[in-house]
Amino acid sequence: MSISTDTPVAETSDAGLAKSYLRVRQRSLFLCETLAPEDTVVQSMPDVSPTKWHLAHTTWFFERFVLKEHAPSYREFDPAYDHLFNSYYYTVGQMFTRAQRGLLSRPTLADVLRYREHVDEQVLALIEQQGASPTLDTVLTLGLNHEQQHQELLVTDIKHVFSVNPMRPVFREPTPWASTSSDPAPLTFVPGPDGLIEFGATSANGFCFDNETPRHEVLVRPHALANRPITNGEYREFIRDGAYQNCSLWLADAWTRLQQEGWTRPFYWSEDLESEFTLNGQVDLALNAPVCHLSLYEADAFARWAGKRLPTEFELELALAYAPLEGNLAEEDQFHPRPVQRAAPTLVGQVNDLTSPLAQLYGDVWEWTASPYTPYPGFEPLAGSLGEYNGKFMCSQVVLRGGSCATPRSHLRATYRNFFYPDARWQFSGVRLAHDA
Repeated sequence: MSISTDTPVAETSDAGLAKSYLRVRQRSLFLCETLAPEDTVVQSMPDVSPTKWHLAHTTWFFERFVLKEHAPSYREFDPAYDHLFNSYYYTVGQMFTRAQRGLLSRPTLADVLRYREHVDEQVLALIEQQGASPTLDTVLTLGLNHEQQHQELLVTDIKHVFSVNPMRPVFREPTPWASTSSDPAPLTFVPGPDGLIEFGATSANGFCFDNETPRHEVLVRPHALANRPITNGEYREFIRDGAYQNCSLWLADAWTRLQQEGWTRPFYWSEDLESEFTLNGQVDLALNAPVCHLSLYEADAFARWAGKRLPTEFELELALAYAPLEGNLAEEDQFHPRPVQRAAPTLVGQVNDLTSPLAQLYGDVWEWTASPYTPYPGFEPLAGSLGEYNGKFMCSQVVLRGGSCATPRSHLRATYRNFFYPDARWQFSGVRLAHDA
């Protein structure tokens, strides 16, 4: 069986490419409109990067891999930036220590904004001069998708920054649908297709990252997926049942981490389990909304407690492939999971004569899978320095699928593979259950 899920992110004409470039770059600035300059320099933990750094690093990517490679007469804005804003590309030079990015009071935010203007001007001029060419289009489209990834990180990182401030700053005004009153749809399980099925992306129909390739066959066992994500209310029952004190529910590494870090509840939940910190400020816990900011360890323990398991990435890819790409994504500007729908409206397409009602597959929360982040059979990274983008991280991390309330819609597709370490909790990550059929 074959699934086709590629979606173009940028248009291929020079005018379309320039339009896509401006749209993505301006979106990054829009996300910062409610921030003060002081907000943009804080690094609240090693995994968090300051907003100012995100704005500069995404600009550095275009300067380093577009302008320096494709505009021979280009002169860099400031030679120091090549060191300060390189993230992990060792093949192009050394970088400033990640955990110390918050020490960079200079360049100022104003300097970084001037840097963005300079690079944008030069990139748009390059597009106009050279027109649409396969080589330039490829690296620009990768750069735009890279910036969209950092837009999501910018949002999740500023949430952590604000969370450590006793003033509980508000990034966006409270959402009108954060209600704790209505009940979610009952939790049911829907059988999915099984057999030898082809997975992965191809660039023939649009952009994809190299880690989504090549297409290959996977044997999918009979299984069923939950019709919706697990809610805050259901997760609170797990906590109140003493799950965080029950070592039999946890993987060995997970139990060690619980003891070391003192985890007793999801990230951002209050100690009394009645409220949580959000980008809308401190709000009452919406019992009917998807639980989020879970580590893989917590998602796995919940599944074990419920007598189920986490889905594989391929089981979720099948469901995503036949669902419309719509939901509570970044364009909604809510940046918080919406309540689970009482009646699940999102239908998975006709597969093996089965139409399956699965709700909120895209958006709200990234869904942890049981699949390690490893290369597909026959994987080949991009040539040159851009080969460092994904391949070298294929170790000790776990795949998530479906996007979150902070993921841009045009950035997603069914084959998209997000990945984090199993102890990561500051992303909008949640859980959908599965079981063998």
